[in-house]
Amino acid sequence: MYLYHFLASILSFIIYWIIRDRYKVRNLNGKHVFITGCDTGLGNSLAKWLDKKGFCVIAACATEKGSQELQCCSSLLLKTVNLNLADFNSIARAVVFVTEQTAGKGLFALVSNAEGTAPVGPTDWLRIEDFHSVLDVSLLGLIEIILKLLPLLKKAEGRVINLINAKGLMAFVGGGYSLSKWGMEAFSDTLRIEMQHFGVKVSIVEHGFFKAEEVNSDIIEKYLFKLWNRLTPEIRDSYGEKYLVESQRSLVKRLCDYDISNVIKCMEHALIAKYPRTRYRAGWDAKFFWLFLSYAPSCLSDMLLRIPFPAPAESRRPVHGVLMNV
Repeated sequence: MYLYHFLASILSFIIYWIIRDRYKVRNLNGKHVFITGCDTGLGNSLAKWLDKKGFCVIAACATEKGSQELQCCSSLLLKTVNLNLADFNSIARAVVFVTEQTAGKGLFALVSNAEGTAPVGPTDWLRIEDFHSVLDVSLLGLIEIILKLLPLLKKAEGRVINLINAKGLMAFVGGGYSLSKWGMEAFSDTLRIEMQHFGVKVSIVEHGFFKAEEVNSDIIEKYLFKLWNRLTPEIRDSYGEKYLVESQRSLVKRLCDYDISNVIKCMEHALIAKYPRTRYRAGWDAKFFWLFLSYAPSCLSDMLLRIPFPAPAESRRPVHGVLMNV
């Protein structure tokens, strides 16, 4: 009898959750959505999609070229603003622009997206400024713009959607990239709990590797050579030139999901659902591979991540493979 009631309760909860998950916000036309990182990739795709759906999109681009190209293929409702997340003055100007565009209505949604990946490489190849160059954009810059726009979000009882690569689930390469993703995970969790009192919803979309991210490959190779050329002879000898060559091969392309629509679907639900989920996982690698590694015992995850990495010339643990390019 008790087992029957228990199973009935579980089934009732599942049915309730499915029905609740399908409720949508009404009257979405004309609502303002601010998106960062719209020059290319996921931010660019989302801006175009929301523009077609009738949202008043405010797209932040890092370059004038990115702004012009986005405006050329969008409606007049879409507005662009130049934004350098490493420059607090640029952030302040963008906040003023968003405030003027919303005209006292508040901001319905803020989608934070920044993919400042390079430089990445072995930790002893890096200097502290290499960490700053990534963290200032992909962590501190995003936090700054969110903090500045919180009053507008609270006014509209809006929502914050933070796009975070699944690499935030598992750190496996040196540099500030994984640090920034772990930092945004923690910031999102605390923000969600605190903003519930004001009707502001906070969601995380953890996405895997997508073909759209391959544009970063040339940049990463460039930085690898830059890092290599400034190493001391002792460090170069300890790794060997073979390590550098193999580090340029990309295992990520083998793991890559070519269907970017998986991310768009998650962001769509986070934007229009009356009760958005706390976390979304888009891409098979985000749902299975990285999630599994994040919960696996360290000895197992370390072993699995070591397999595809090249071994330094002076390694005391011979491992053969290629470096995961991010």
